[in-house]
Amino acid sequence: MALAHYYRILGLRTGASFGDVKLAYRNLARLYHPDVNPGDQLAKEKFIQVTQAYQALVNSLPPEALKTPPAARAPQAATPPASPPLSHPQTVSPPPAETLELTISPTPGGSAADQQLKVNSFKQLRELFRGQRFPRAVALVEGLVQRFPEDSEISQWHAITYYRWGHELLNTGNYQKAEACLKKARRVDPQNRSLRQALHRDFQRLEQLRQRPMAQAQ
Repeated sequence: MALAHYYRILGLRTGASFGDVKLAYRNLARLYHPDVNPGDQLAKEKFIQVTQAYQALVNSLPPEALKTPPAARAPQAATPPASPPLSHPQTVSPPPAETLELTISPTPGGSAADQQLKVNSFKQLRELFRGQRFPRAVALVEGLVQRFPEDSEISQWHAITYYRWGHELLNTGNYQKAEACLKKARRVDPQNRSLRQALHRDFQRLEQLRQRPMAQAQ
């Protein structure tokens, strides 16, 4: 069977990295595991399919692709690097968003159709993040919140989506809207420790960026 078929079963594009394959399999196996879905024949068949797809893709990869590359060591310079001239300041790229991983597990009390909807939405949300299409991502996740109001994992998706959008707005200088999105993320999932830490850093950065024009004007 063509490898492209196995990638599709895991919701991935052909040629995805081993890390993506491993993550997709872990999430789908957790969703369809027989222990989580006792007596559900459809879930059992899905579990078998994703397991077979994962094994086939792993077997097709060269051994070096299955290893995590060691962290590159920074070369030791004989003398400290010279400081850049003050007249030519270095351009500092905005920091990336914190890696807050989306997870997926069965929605409480959901039907087979509900579970499939959640899986499909999970895939779509990840694609929207990759394309930085945050308004579409917000629309998607807010619809899920209405559909699954008791699913705490959907609430996490909701908060992470607003955080990611707020972070991007902060990088592009839209401070007022960025603040609104970051505050929304904090309200939606206030118990998420990793999210709180990421938000704290972004709120600090927002304050610094707002104060910079005032300092330059003095």
